[in-house]
Amino acid sequence: MSNDQSAMNELHWLIDMVQTIEVGLVVLDRDYNIQLWNGFMENHSGVSPNSIKGQNLFTRFPELPATWLKQKMESVFMLKNRAFISWEQRPYVFQFKNYRPITGRADFMYQNVTLLPLASLTGKITHISVIIYDVTDIAVNKLQLKAANEQLERLSQTDGLTQLHNRRHWQQCLEHEFDLYARYSGMASLVMIDIDHFKNINDTYGHVAGDKVIQHIAHILSHSLRETDCVGRYGGEEFAVVMPNTCGADALNFTERLRERIADSTIVYEGLKIKVTVSLGVCEIGKHITSSSGWISCSDKALYEAKQKGRNCSILHTAQTSA
Repeated sequence: MSNDQSAMNELHWLIDMVQTIEVGLVVLDRDYNIQLWNGFMENHSGVSPNSIKGQNLFTRFPELPATWLKQKMESVFMLKNRAFISWEQRPYVFQFKNYRPITGRADFMYQNVTLLPLASLTGKITHISVIIYDVTDIAVNKLQLKAANEQLERLSQTDGLTQLHNRRHWQQCLEHEFDLYARYSGMASLVMIDIDHFKNINDTYGHVAGDKVIQHIAHILSHSLRETDCVGRYGGEEFAVVMPNTCGADALNFTERLRERIADSTIVYEGLKIKVTVSLGVCEIGKHITSSSGWISCSDKALYEAKQKGRNCSILHTAQTSA
């Protein structure tokens, strides 16, 4: 076989590989005109190499992120260095549909893209190669894992019955707010809430009804708060709310509205109508409080006082009564 014949064979094999390889391959000249468009690109775009050769990439595909992509390509031309675009940076450059049944959850093909400078025999960068890798499987698996981890994180912070913060996570909110006060002397209030005569509810209607009552209070509570407030299920029938940037008087106004709303509501369980009330203790943070546990203790004292005064009321703890 002659050298010419051998070279022709090698070229034929190379062209064959370029056309059948499972990555997208596009070659552009200095003006972004398409010089090569391989089989992968044809299969996913529906555009044949013959119909697109010589056309400007950005004119032919106006949906491309032109400004951003040209900036990347210009740096490749100027610096003579390759550039890499990860799917995590931008999910795709070419918006191709995802036809792979394994990753049916993705509507489009996630892509990693490499931009490669191509030099002429004289060493001048005259063309740029765009190599597109389909990384949908990797991306979807990673996104599913991330979503699962986020769900686990939420579950680890959430009380299963009420969907409020569990005690551990709520305690972190409290300590964070106390640290802010200790550092910046801001303002905040803590509210402790207890369902009145809850044991009687369980004894009279059963524990399932008791759970319904807890869920009912949690629902009203979560729909009565601001986004900045942090509410948690503190114990069996006890709830706690950290209210940032809230003085004791404003917190007391909130607890009174909440108390009335709960007292006016009715829980229907298996045809039975159950009425409940709550007692509430409020404590505004101040110099007399030296720890987050001390803050809870002061709110608990106010709650206890509310119970002693006949329940279904709110009591504001003051520094004078902390002795």
